[in-house]
Amino acid sequence: MQFTMFCSARKLLVALLLATLGLGYGGRASAAEAPDALVRRISGEVINIAKTDEAILRGNQQRVLALVRQHVLPHIDFERMTSLAVGRYWREATPQQRERLTEEFRDLLVHVYSGAIAQVKDKQLVVKPLRGNPRTGEVIVQSEVIQKGGAEPIELNYRLADGPSGWKIYDVSVLDVWLVQSYRSTFANEIGSGGIDGLIRTLDAKNAKLSGKGGAPSGGS
Repeated sequence: MQFTMFCSARKLLVALLLATLGLGYGGRASAAEAPDALVRRISGEVINIAKTDEAILRGNQQRVLALVRQHVLPHIDFERMTSLAVGRYWREATPQQRERLTEEFRDLLVHVYSGAIAQVKDKQLVVKPLRGNPRTGEVIVQSEVIQKGGAEPIELNYRLADGPSGWKIYDVSVLDVWLVQSYRSTFANEIGSGGIDGLIRTLDAKNAKLSGKGGAPSGGS
């Protein structure tokens, strides 16, 4: 079965996720930092870097990949993101399978969408006032991506959960399309035809192909 993971909505989702949260040079966030403040701080750092980093402006994919790996991962709970995308099959997976699934899903997102970082140099992220109660341990941070030329703002929302190391993102949506939900049916189809190991093999093959191309996407959807 064809692994249809490169539709435009997913590209936009993860491009914006990584681009607005992936390149913060700032120090490690305090566990007491509010979730909306975290998003606002990192996004400001990211856009400033995207506008000034010569290597990124030249399209150096290895530079972008290194920065994403170093600065994205501390702010995203990829294990929770993967478990939600895998859905009910997560309970059937062994600890080793869960670890592989998380690693492969993380690497897929980083490889495929690292090239989108340069696209934020002419954009601005405006974080809206937090409406949820952080004391519940989970919130949705709402924001808008402001584009040049009078284009309509793009609605971009984050789901975050509080934990021992502070707030972390575990899902993101663009125009009400949530990343986790967009992958769930594809993952279910893969597991239905080849089992959990089949999904791992498919993700691994995609990552191997992308790694051979320096992490840049192959083009169209």
